[in-house]
Amino acid sequence: MLRHAASGYKRSSQLWLHSRCIHTNVIDTLRARHFVQAVTSDAITKRVESPVAVYCGVDPTASSLHLGNMVALMGLLHFSLAGHQAIPLVGNATGTIGDPSGRNTERVALDHQELATNVAGIEAQLIRFFDRGTQYALTRIPSLDPSSLKPVRVLHNADWYKGLGVLDFLGTVGRHARVGTMMARDSVKSRLQSMHGISFTEFSYQLLQAYDFWHLYHHYGCRVQLGGSDQWGNITAGTDLIHRLPGAQTLKVSSESDNTSDEAFGLTIPLLTTASGEKFGKSAGNAIWLDETRTSPFDIYQFFIKTADTDVERFLKMFTLLPLPQIAQTIEEHTRAPHNFIAQKLLAAEVTELIHGTQGMQQALCATQVLFGNRQALEAQKFTSKDFAAAFAHDQRMVEVARSCIIGKSVADIAVLLGSCKSKSEATRLVRGGGLYWNGAVVEDSKWVPSVEKGDFVGEGAVGIVRTGKTNYRLLRLLDS
Repeated sequence: MLRHAASGYKRSSQLWLHSRCIHTNVIDTLRARHFVQAVTSDAITKRVESPVAVYCGVDPTASSLHLGNMVALMGLLHFSLAGHQAIPLVGNATGTIGDPSGRNTERVALDHQELATNVAGIEAQLIRFFDRGTQYALTRIPSLDPSSLKPVRVLHNADWYKGLGVLDFLGTVGRHARVGTMMARDSVKSRLQSMHGISFTEFSYQLLQAYDFWHLYHHYGCRVQLGGSDQWGNITAGTDLIHRLPGAQTLKVSSESDNTSDEAFGLTIPLLTTASGEKFGKSAGNAIWLDETRTSPFDIYQFFIKTADTDVERFLKMFTLLPLPQIAQTIEEHTRAPHNFIAQKLLAAEVTELIHGTQGMQQALCATQVLFGNRQALEAQKFTSKDFAAAFAHDQRMVEVARSCIIGKSVADIAVLLGSCKSKSEATRLVRGGGLYWNGAVVEDSKWVPSVEKGDFVGEGAVGIVRTGKTNYRLLRLLDS
């Protein structure tokens, strides 16, 4: 899959240079890639013709980001690659409150230890995402000059709430908030109509996010906020507060921006949904995590391999940096032979590499060949024992055993050891029925003893793969004692 993706990239390098001329403005690029749901003003297109600071917030409600977060972060990555200052904001203050947007019930409050763990995990992932995203971009965009990119600046909003008392906050921010406007927000109206209602804590969340934008505007020259379409009310609360509340007049802040009268803009991105229209994310219960210990590179790869034909073009535009002409060409090829899943394979390869790097992509390919390939495919890829170990590092289907403990054991013994069969008699019955496989080949004799010397193991003679039925896999990895 990786070779296919790379070859496609080379074929389209000249086309990409042409497409860069068409979409030199980052807003035009985002529109062409289906990132723009709404903007607070069309003047944003003119504003981003010169460098600007842009932020997108993430509350640490879990220790990992998920694909729902990634959509907005991809938008922020596009700004960064266009030479703008990207500011991913970790909401370690707002995370203690909980955003009511898109929820039917109030979030469970996090204790201090859990919040600290989540903040550390999210911050590390944000840094890793933009580092890998930049490296990925450099291999897909020949004209990209790394010296023109500004370092991504990860901030925490708790830093500017320290020392800010509730009376100061209400006397300044609260004084400029209109209750009627706050109640008209979709996130509030839907909760007021529900049986659970909404607490004052969550009702006030929009004021905190508004203040975040206000603070970033006056202290970091931030002029644009990105967010999912469910964030529209919170974003416009921020632009409204910036308009109503002067900078140094009440909160006595200093400004790093030379033009504090600049208009503040909001841009919302369509939420990632399933084929049935259900929102992806932790609260929806179907999250695909960016943390490899929670969702492995293999599972990320398989998720995108299963993308519906109706979604694959949109996902290629949103989740990859492949040039639009190449995406169009891929869709044409896919339409002629949809059974080959050309578009899905390219999408899965690109996204896995973007999230987990080339090493993670290698792990996903290894696991895919193990679970869905055959002996010839495994040998052709020349996977090492370490490749197998990395691909299944957090997978209970892999069992590591000292090499000396396997000597002389039959395939039926090994099947029981791995948990593929409950007993040797069960293994024998499976063999008689042609239902037990070793490294992709049907086992014909339950007493057969796999031998390293005879080349019966793959992965440098250290890995054996047992399959029962169509999808029940177990891996044996031999360790030198």
